[in-house]
Amino acid sequence: MLPRPASYADHSTTPPDLEAPGAKTWITRGANLVIAVSDVTAGTVLARDEQPDEYMVFMAAGAATIQAGDESIVAAAETLTIVPPGASRVTAASDARVVRVFSPRAGDLAARACNAGVYADGAPECAPIVPWPTPPDGFRLRQYVPLAYEKPETNMRIFRSTNLMVNVMTRRDGPRDPTKLSPHSHDDFEQCSVVLEGDYVHHLRWPWTPDQTTWRDDEHVTIGAPSVTVIPAKVVHTSNNVGPKRSWLLDVFAPPRMDFSKKPGMVLNAADYPVPAEG
Repeated sequence: MLPRPASYADHSTTPPDLEAPGAKTWITRGANLVIAVSDVTAGTVLARDEQPDEYMVFMAAGAATIQAGDESIVAAAETLTIVPPGASRVTAASDARVVRVFSPRAGDLAARACNAGVYADGAPECAPIVPWPTPPDGFRLRQYVPLAYEKPETNMRIFRSTNLMVNVMTRRDGPRDPTKLSPHSHDDFEQCSVVLEGDYVHHLRWPWTPDQTTWRDDEHVTIGAPSVTVIPAKVVHTSNNVGPKRSWLLDVFAPPRMDFSKKPGMVLNAADYPVPAEG
């Protein structure tokens, strides 16, 4: 089976996939995830009435109040909140840019994704989401401030839930050294990159098969903020920010990555979410 095409969603050049009073939302999906990026005005509510599993809310700009059940939490800019299953509301306290990360069980959003047709076959090349163990203290609102963690050895700030994993990269104030890129691929899961600031070039190389007529040319796609790029499984890829602008990127995976989770200290909220038993 040939890897499917990549999806590039540049929100600066395309209309929103969902528009309501006070909110414009761009939706992009992958095999196991749905990314909804919303530009909202103060007072706007982003509601989920019967969300069947956890989702994540990253405040790229502005602030909001997040409610779930009897709980409520203030979400300032640059915070990451994991929202439990059930009914929930994100109410903007100011004009804001809200990045929400769901599994495809948010079927209403998955169906509205700009690239929904790319996944009409169900993406059998990707391992399905099998929920990881429930947190010992149960499902509840959990909030983190990724950029407050001091980790001078890496620019990665990784968090997981039972179904998703987000890597909030630290900002780059200058272009990435082109002699120190990191081309790699993933056998059975995708990588989704959300550009929050600046401009990036995503470099993709599809594997060759014995049938030369199926070979794809390499892709080197420049894309700015805000945007979402979904990189298929098995495709060699790397990215670098370019130009003088400050740059900022989120990477999203689903299900959570076991390779990252096995490295001590790499997942910053590992104490909240146990890994599955092996065997």
